[in-house]
Amino acid sequence: MNYSLSVLDWQAIAPGVSTSEAWLRWAFLPEKSRFCGEIEKSQRIPMMSSRRMSLVSRLAVETSLALLERHQIDRAVFTSRHGELERTYKILQTLAQEQQVSPTDFSMSVHNTAAGWVTITAKNTLPVTSLAAGKDSFQQGMIEARAMLSVKGVNKVLLVDFDGIVPKPYDDMSSANYSPYCIALVLSLGEQFSCQRIAETQVDDLPQSLSFIRHYLQNDSAFCISAGSGQWL
Repeated sequence: MNYSLSVLDWQAIAPGVSTSEAWLRWAFLPEKSRFCGEIEKSQRIPMMSSRRMSLVSRLAVETSLALLERHQIDRAVFTSRHGELERTYKILQTLAQEQQVSPTDFSMSVHNTAAGWVTITAKNTLPVTSLAAGKDSFQQGMIEARAMLSVKGVNKVLLVDFDGIVPKPYDDMSSANYSPYCIALVLSLGEQFSCQRIAETQVDDLPQSLSFIRHYLQNDSAFCISAGSGQWL
């Protein structure tokens, strides 16, 4: 599989890293460097809405709103390996204790919670898709975005990749050291970069979108991103 796209803009948030300058500094740190610091309070989400959101949803909504302010977005793709896993784990604990599950937790435990919050908060009814494909979620989102851009009248697609804090029973099976984070890209048709799947294997602890933004900010002419099997060049 081969495809080409261009990145028109980007926005990202992680603990201690929120500005473009901070992300550029992070991109040149050793690859094993973890995020460290506080996550800034939202500048765009109403307080009552923010209180109802999980941390991972707040990150996704904040980055999305920033890009929606700067661009006319035609469609959006939200990708996450774990989605609202922290909230789902809370529900499982509540059920195990034979307690009543919070209606808010129940209604917002689905994988498209962040996408829904973005359309509500932005008052924007743009078409959205939510995807989960394990370690390969970000790259599958890229493919989905490329497909959307093939539709007449679709010029800009917002791709938002995010993950929250992974509960301890699951953190040995994921890249929990780098959560929470959110990377958002505005994509269009173009030849800025091309991508193809290759059979060679590569082990990379970084989630795909973090690996992508690191190489993108380093202005690397060629790089590989690990997938569930094989990798993307």
